[in-house]
Amino acid sequence: MRAFFRRTTALAAFVSLLWAVQVVNWIIGYGFNPAFGLIPRHVSGLDGVIAMPLLHASFAHLMANTPPLLVMGGLLAATATRALPAVNAVVIGLGGGLVWLFGSSAIHIGASGLIFGWFGFLVARGLVDRSLITLGATLLVGFLYGSILWGVLPGQPGVSWEAHLFGAIAGAAAAFLIRTHVHTPRLRDVNLE
Repeated sequence: MRAFFRRTTALAAFVSLLWAVQVVNWIIGYGFNPAFGLIPRHVSGLDGVIAMPLLHASFAHLMANTPPLLVMGGLLAATATRALPAVNAVVIGLGGGLVWLFGSSAIHIGASGLIFGWFGFLVARGLVDRSLITLGATLLVGFLYGSILWGVLPGQPGVSWEAHLFGAIAGAAAAFLIRTHVHTPRLRDVNLE
């Protein structure tokens, strides 16, 4: 229970940090976005791989990202045990790296790549681990946020669909690469086809 409390405290601190960065960014006229946003194929934009989830275009942008961060982050805090830092490293590093390599020429900002990464991880992990808890988390995330999958398609101006797509891919990859240990019995002989 202590570990869960530590992880939820870290999640609350992370979301608070996002809001603090947003306030400062707003005060300075959103100067952080061009300075630290991810700019594909530019060395000067490479730091955006790490900074992108911290930056937002407006308060409305951050407000839209906060509930899924809290819900999916809470599910990760409850089920990912010690693997959470490694999962975040894969989602941010691989997802952001792919946006840097293949993204459109724009400044990519926002925590939605992280959200899609957590979504991809939670869904894929349920299929990989096949424990009751991870399958339950998969069903819950699919029910609550399954419609976000439309966000991986191009078409909405000003939205980094690339961050969504590559975040989801990185999250799914993390589910296969990083073994998480949920202390519940695994379902044996379950055919998910």
